[in-house]
Amino acid sequence: MSKDMPRMTQNKRPRASFAGLRRVIATLRGPGGCPWDRVQTHESLAPYLLEETHETLEALDSGDPEKRCEELGDLMFEVLIQVQLAEEARAFTMRDVIAGITNKLLRRHPHVFGDAVAETPDAVIEQWDELKASERAGESALAGIPPSLPALALAQAAQRRAARAGFSFESVDQAWQALDEELGELRQARSTAERREEFGDAMFALANLGRELGVDAEDALLSTSRRFSDQFRVMEAILEEKALDLRSAPIEERLALWEEARARRP
Repeated sequence: MSKDMPRMTQNKRPRASFAGLRRVIATLRGPGGCPWDRVQTHESLAPYLLEETHETLEALDSGDPEKRCEELGDLMFEVLIQVQLAEEARAFTMRDVIAGITNKLLRRHPHVFGDAVAETPDAVIEQWDELKASERAGESALAGIPPSLPALALAQAAQRRAARAGFSFESVDQAWQALDEELGELRQARSTAERREEFGDAMFALANLGRELGVDAEDALLSTSRRFSDQFRVMEAILEEKALDLRSAPIEERLALWEEARARRP
């Protein structure tokens, strides 16, 4: 889609359709368009793509259909403006993007679009991994993992790939044992550098245990952090009601306040 598209008028607004949205984005980037949008690059827009991704994930967790709809639209904009930039640079087109993902889905689902058989989710994952391995012959099993992933998500992504390649514990008990060993080494660490390294090893072992237990480490920690924040705010309200200062309260009273906040938390 050309960036030289003429400026829209009130009477020439595009329809609310995929093609209409693409025209809006092209107009924002074109002559007479938005000064901010016109100076953006793939790199300058990357933080907004990440931000909208997180907002979309939060909307999915909320269970609110309207919020999900809105945030998916915002995320779609970030994808489409990246494609618009690529088209302007003649790097690739929307047709290329759609063809690429369509062909990948057809290729990676031979049990649906071909003669292969995969009757369970586990069988599908095994087949998917085999297909990816054949496509990436000669590459590391860890190739393609985005280094920008949050730390816990990165750890579990690497662990999943390694496990599918044959490098994993034989039982959950072994994962527990590995965590115990790492925690013991953390307790023995003395220097700041040692503590940093051993803390990282312990976190990695804990993430691996979560993987073995079928727990998404990133999601679990995020959920706990949110619960902590909610409960702490309730405790702050209790402190205000009772005219108490948390910093001067003895530990027993602080713990009692925390339990009261837990009981009051919605």
